[in-house]
Amino acid sequence: MKKYPNRWLIAAVSCIINLCLGTNYAWSVFAGPLAQRLNVVNGLTGAAMLHAGNLAIVFTTMHAMLPIAMICGGAINDRYGPRLLVCGGSLMFGGGMILAGLVESVQGMVAVYGFLAGLGFSLVYTCTVNNAIKFFPDKKGLMGGLTTASYGLSPVILSPVIQGMIERWGVSYTLSLLGIVFAVVICAGSFFLAKCPEDYAPPGFVPSDAAYGGGRDYTWRQMLRCPLFYVMFFLFACGSLQGLMMISQASTVAQEMAGMPVAAAAVMVSLLALFNAAGRAICGYISDKLGRINVITVASLTSLGGLALLYFSAKQGAILFAVGICLVGFCFGSFLGVFPGFTTDRFGVRNSSVNYGVMFLGFSLGSLTGPNLMNQVRQASGNYQAAFIIAAVLAFCGFLLTFVYRRVAKSEREWDKAAKISRI
Repeated sequence: MKKYPNRWLIAAVSCIINLCLGTNYAWSVFAGPLAQRLNVVNGLTGAAMLHAGNLAIVFTTMHAMLPIAMICGGAINDRYGPRLLVCGGSLMFGGGMILAGLVESVQGMVAVYGFLAGLGFSLVYTCTVNNAIKFFPDKKGLMGGLTTASYGLSPVILSPVIQGMIERWGVSYTLSLLGIVFAVVICAGSFFLAKCPEDYAPPGFVPSDAAYGGGRDYTWRQMLRCPLFYVMFFLFACGSLQGLMMISQASTVAQEMAGMPVAAAAVMVSLLALFNAAGRAICGYISDKLGRINVITVASLTSLGGLALLYFSAKQGAILFAVGICLVGFCFGSFLGVFPGFTTDRFGVRNSSVNYGVMFLGFSLGSLTGPNLMNQVRQASGNYQAAFIIAAVLAFCGFLLTFVYRRVAKSEREWDKAAKISRI
């Protein structure tokens, strides 16, 4: 009997690695102190002073790197396995964090944290998530939820710790120390990972033909010729925008819009991360039972309520803000937990790392739009409320796209069935 790697050990190590990667979701805790440091170093005063919103481009750049590295690294991961990529990515990620505490300009921050750390983070992330899902064809939603939830859970644990470290030692030392620790932990974890054998199947597992692909493994080129891909792509973009919009500046928005002190705003960052992680794990698991698109439909509609509460929190205060941020975080997390398995369902397992990297361009579209939208709205109006109206409109568009998805999927199944009959 052929012996396979221990899939639960691989899943556990992948979750630990992603817990380290999730530090970038605590960006809003770093952003304010980094802006203050740049003001001091460069002698900026008055209207020239930087604030957290001016550093949104750093967060945006990091997430814009995701699909590029996921596509390129995903091809290597699908063919050779995750170890080398994860080890190399850990050095880039940790090195970028260390350098981010030393550079003295926004452009430098973009280069070392956005590009270098972003590239390393992306290479590691695509390996841990997609490789783990390959070992769990019977639990794709659950494993996609758990591996991405550990990433989303990181700020819950680390945001208060990071805030305390910054207050005690300063933001530069904090970034350097975290960069060293994470590089060591992730690199060590890479040696416990293994490539999933192509013939792997857990005991008792029977592949299902329920997905549109009917067991077919699409290449990324074939996937791009499928109309269903574009519906999923824009659905992913709509679902990502509001979450990334809040994650990038949650601490600042809590302080300026809801009138919270710094410590309470840090708690809001942790609360957002907690519900983000919960949405990934819970909705990933539920999607195995109820269907991916059904979960996404409910999440798209629920996020509208969360955005409405955030809009009115400017007048009603902290409680409304806290409830709104929980709903938005949970719904955003559901997209990240469901879409890895969703993509694999539709387009196959063999090329799933590359295919998900291409699909992740939808997430990057949200990352490019969300943080910049918040910053531009604040500069134009002096507050953040209009951004929530725009995000709500896009959330509603996502809700409508779930019905478009059902219609297109049904048409393609009927076409595929007819084509098979004609070949008989």
